[in-house]
Amino acid sequence: MTNAQDEGTRQRRARPCPGCGKLSVERYHPFCSARCADVDLNRWLSGSYSVPVVELEPEDLAALEAAQENLENRE
Repeated sequence: MTNAQDEGTRQRRARPCPGCGKLSVERYHPFCSARCADVDLNRWLSGSYSVPVVELEPEDLAALEAAQENLENRE
């Protein structure tokens, strides 16, 4: 075992920063700097990143609710 493993801390492998592509550093992992971490946070907060949502039609929603009730009744 290495000293880092003995102390209960494990160093991460340097990977490309998702913001700029430079190698990440341990302190700001997975980013290379505080600036890249802040830019990424701003993108999330401003809505640049988003999780896609599928809008259901009322008929589809009713069918989904009925199926969920059937599953709950089985239990």
